[in-house]
Amino acid sequence: MRIARINTASGTRHAVERAGSWHHIVDPFEAPLRFTGGTTPAGEAELLAPVAPAVVVGIGHNLTLNDHPLPIQAWHKSVHTVAGPGDRIVAARGRGTVNVEGELAVVIGKQAADLTAENALDHVLGYTCVNDVTNVDQNAVDERNFQGKAGVNYTPLGPWIETALPDPERAGIDVFVNGVAKANSGTFNLPSSVVDCLVYVTSWLTLEPGDVVMTGAPGTAVPVEPGDRVDIVVEGVGTLTSAVG
Repeated sequence: MRIARINTASGTRHAVERAGSWHHIVDPFEAPLRFTGGTTPAGEAELLAPVAPAVVVGIGHNLTLNDHPLPIQAWHKSVHTVAGPGDRIVAARGRGTVNVEGELAVVIGKQAADLTAENALDHVLGYTCVNDVTNVDQNAVDERNFQGKAGVNYTPLGPWIETALPDPERAGIDVFVNGVAKANSGTFNLPSSVVDCLVYVTSWLTLEPGDVVMTGAPGTAVPVEPGDRVDIVVEGVGTLTSAVG
């Protein structure tokens, strides 16, 4: 099932895709879903970031970089950087190379604390595409991942939440720039699994419905320039498109 967040004449609504239309729902985090009776044709829907998270967490996969004693660590990315499909990434000028990073993002569905390998996925509403935009040269001088990742619209999310991704541990991730494939990989190339990420994060931080965990870039970092069009394609989820300005 696809759950989107869209603009309507009566305000922002979550909606479920059925038979070529988006059917408005009351709350994507309740079960069973309650429908309002309102619909928006798919061709007329303005898709927004599929959630408005209170927390966005990124994952550093230490095993790929160094001999750090922890295989994974997490860091916060400001929710003020969240953008929707089609929104323009405002590339910070004069601060080094700007990379896009195609990743699978996990959307939490219910309060999650001290998750285990056995129950972690039970707390997931679904999955979406995320572009973790980064001024990559700042990484060398800011190990907290703040300076390079705080730009305007530096966290595009979307285009929707897919609740039925068959295997999040084996989702292909491709990055296209101006229609040309620049990276072909997937979550299967991450040294720590999606479940590992959720277990680690919730061992320290309680996550709430709508929070987002970016699971890491498995070799999907690609430099871009103003004027580029970027498509992040996550297998089984969809395509997230952004312009770089």
